[in-house]
Amino acid sequence: MFKFKEPSQETREIMSKVALGEIANIDFEQSAIDKIRSLTNHSEVKITSSGNNSIFIALSSVEGDIIIPDQGGWHGFKQIAKFLNKNIITLKTDLGIINTDYLDELEINDKSALIFTSFAGYTAEQDTKAISKYCKSNSITTIEDASAGIGDSEKKLGNGKYSDIILASTGSPKIINVGSGGFISTDDEEILKATSLPQKLSKTSDIICSGIDSELDNVKENLELALNATCYLKKCIPSAIHANKRGVNIIIPHEDAKSISWNLKKSLPTDKSGFVTTCPNYNRVKQKAIAIEVKNLDYSCLKKEYLDKILEELKINNLQ
Repeated sequence: MFKFKEPSQETREIMSKVALGEIANIDFEQSAIDKIRSLTNHSEVKITSSGNNSIFIALSSVEGDIIIPDQGGWHGFKQIAKFLNKNIITLKTDLGIINTDYLDELEINDKSALIFTSFAGYTAEQDTKAISKYCKSNSITTIEDASAGIGDSEKKLGNGKYSDIILASTGSPKIINVGSGGFISTDDEEILKATSLPQKLSKTSDIICSGIDSELDNVKENLELALNATCYLKKCIPSAIHANKRGVNIIIPHEDAKSISWNLKKSLPTDKSGFVTTCPNYNRVKQKAIAIEVKNLDYSCLKKEYLDKILEELKINNLQ
């Protein structure tokens, strides 16, 4: 049986001790902030109560349009932008991948922002360098949701050199996996000054801060494990969308995605929530497909024997 990803044993123990009042002399929030600064190369960092609250803070700071990819993002982008009464511009993508040529086709007002996820649909890394170059030249703020990309050893994702604002959820089952919380980072002090009210409404607890601090110690290694496992699977599934790109899940197009997904859920059981989902889904791709959410699996289940079991079941269902 596959195991759904949980916070590490060390993280659970620290959070428990903080909850019981056994640890009271450590500023876990400041420690987590310092670690996030090191990862993002941003000077300003705030811990928040959730990823969506981080998005709320980021979008609250935007005076112009909010540019959102047509698929492969996070549905909260549009929901929060609508709530804030922002003008939304939908950007055509290549199955979630941002192509800056499509930005040239849009009429964008001054002081606008592009929000996107590190991995399109969790399955393919965005070219943050190209996105950054275009947006800086056109005075567009870049907001990267790095919930799945923070800790990238190649420093392409979750890097403040490219993204003006970086935010993340630290809920389950993210790379920083605490069950709650999030963060936002930037080098622009004015962004955080202008959003002081939503920040006050987004405070989190010492318990969550201690968990984030603990999970950050292994975030680079954990992301690398998920990337390597996904790469291993993709090499055996040439029909996968963006098969040659780094990602933390596999999306396989199929007209009968619903019934095949049902078969896979039965043959690949988990102890809690599953790791097989179906498309069309804005958060993945808007076509019929099966998604194997490698990012949802406990790191103990990213070993070869578990990955080979997934491949075996995919072959039985004619997906390999």
